[in-house]
Amino acid sequence: MPKLTVPPRSAIAPEHTWNAPSVFESVAAWEAELKRMAASLPNIARFKDHLADGPATLADMLEALEAILQRMGQVYVYASMSQAVDTTDQAAAARAGQSQAVFGQLFAAAAYLDPELIAIGQETLNQWIKDEPRLAIYQHYVDDLFRRQAHVRTAEVEELLGLLSEPFASTYQTASMLTDSDMKFAPAHSSAGEAEEVTQGSLHKLLGSPDRETRRTAWESFADTHLAFKNTLASNLATSIKRDVFEMRARKQPSTLEASLFDNAIPGEVFRNLIATFQANLPTWHRYWAVRRKALGVETLQPYDIWAPLTQNPPVIAYAQSVDWICAGLAPLGEDYVSIMRQGCLQDRWVDIYPNQGKTSGAFSSGRPGTHPFILMSYDDTILSLSTLAHELGHSMHSYLTWKHQPAIYADYSLFLAEVASNFHQAMVRAYLLNLNRERDFQISVIEEAMANFHRYFFIMPTLARFELEMHKRAEQGEGLTADVMNERMADLFSEGYGGHLAVDRARVGITWAQFSHLYADYYVYQYATGLSGANAFARRILAGEPGAAEAYRRFLNSGSSRYPLETLKDTGVDLASPKPVEEAFAVLAGLVDKLETLVGK
Repeated sequence: MPKLTVPPRSAIAPEHTWNAPSVFESVAAWEAELKRMAASLPNIARFKDHLADGPATLADMLEALEAILQRMGQVYVYASMSQAVDTTDQAAAARAGQSQAVFGQLFAAAAYLDPELIAIGQETLNQWIKDEPRLAIYQHYVDDLFRRQAHVRTAEVEELLGLLSEPFASTYQTASMLTDSDMKFAPAHSSAGEAEEVTQGSLHKLLGSPDRETRRTAWESFADTHLAFKNTLASNLATSIKRDVFEMRARKQPSTLEASLFDNAIPGEVFRNLIATFQANLPTWHRYWAVRRKALGVETLQPYDIWAPLTQNPPVIAYAQSVDWICAGLAPLGEDYVSIMRQGCLQDRWVDIYPNQGKTSGAFSSGRPGTHPFILMSYDDTILSLSTLAHELGHSMHSYLTWKHQPAIYADYSLFLAEVASNFHQAMVRAYLLNLNRERDFQISVIEEAMANFHRYFFIMPTLARFELEMHKRAEQGEGLTADVMNERMADLFSEGYGGHLAVDRARVGITWAQFSHLYADYYVYQYATGLSGANAFARRILAGEPGAAEAYRRFLNSGSSRYPLETLKDTGVDLASPKPVEEAFAVLAGLVDKLETLVGK
């Protein structure tokens, strides 16, 4: 029997779990609020066909909609977090489904809003905004609506699209339930024959083991289990992609890529510049593989060696120590910023900290106005976990400050901006740690964390973005999307990225697409790479002591969705419409490879 390294959810101490009672004191209280939400939907529907009555009526409708959206957001957070921390909890899964259903009904009930505003006309609405103080905050919303006018459909079509949001969300839920709950992985084995339990929560710690046999068997177990379900997973992802094609056509967009980018006014060149710059800089990755192979002293570098430690003395970092170091690294942003973050981590229970059986894979930050910005992760006392915590706290502080400074209509932010904040935290904390301890093994460990971060966001994610684009193009052209098609193309793309420096087990490398639920959010993954680029641009300015740089970053966090993403960044000194930030981030990567090569050669 494998050694049980991952406890059941019931064994996790309450102080190490997210603060569910701060949202609803009990499941019964949640159920009562859900019923009230469903019963209040007619309060939104009653304004249908009346928005043209005048600015006061429109203001009343928008205030009612924002109030119910905030309450519904709290209902959704409670349900989704409860399911995410234990996907084997059937009651929690049912609550998540219920909240999604009511959200879909709400979107359908309010679907008349944009079509009626378009019918009123931009000139009239601009005058109403001047005449009715309660409408003043909606100027950007109105401007953006008429930018999107050609792709807003009739009220009936918009209502139908709103109702479809619930069944469309089921592909992600299906993938999550299959990979996080139903899949059971064969145990890994060390070179000494000791069995280790493989789960979503334990995988990365096993892949970071100094024992190569542990890494190999864990990697193969994880890949092989996904391969056993490859046809189901491929069919599910194909359905998600077909949903994107359906919505593209319903919105009368030329392609799924353009449809996705259009929502945030991002030109296609941003995506294409990223991919072109990534491909041009693949030699940097090829050089890193060569350095890693030499440092590990292996004849052939394997995919499971990518996370192998390059030092025998990696730091063991308790959760509280991580919080201290993260706060120290973010000190240039101000004492108020740091104290909010520290209290969230150590007192207010923003973070569901440790792994448990059934916990969803990876890590994320969640929440809505009226809740804490909660974090789910599986902390394991490694420097990679410290980095993950810093990353998710970047999201959480972005949310916290946006909710504080923006009205409900702009109290969110695009994925394009989200990954700037998260990666910025990592860049700042990394710089702090490199200055904190000059000892060789510690320096190597910090650089390994940096390379793991760049590997995920500047290698895997652009590779997945290329894969995603090609699969969407096939679907747009009516071509079939099968497991074999997906696996073969994925293996080709990774082979190009490895450049002959790693062995390519085509079947196991090819199933990588099935291990990233990010692909169920169309054209999400490329934004990790653009986000990392923007993050390093901000960090470079602040670490150099540039006057006003920290204040500019704080303004970015406070902006929410009150402006278009590229405008928000450009006004604070970062222009992601240009390939320059991506090129500069690759220069940072090249510098890390240089430093690592020197350190491992000593």
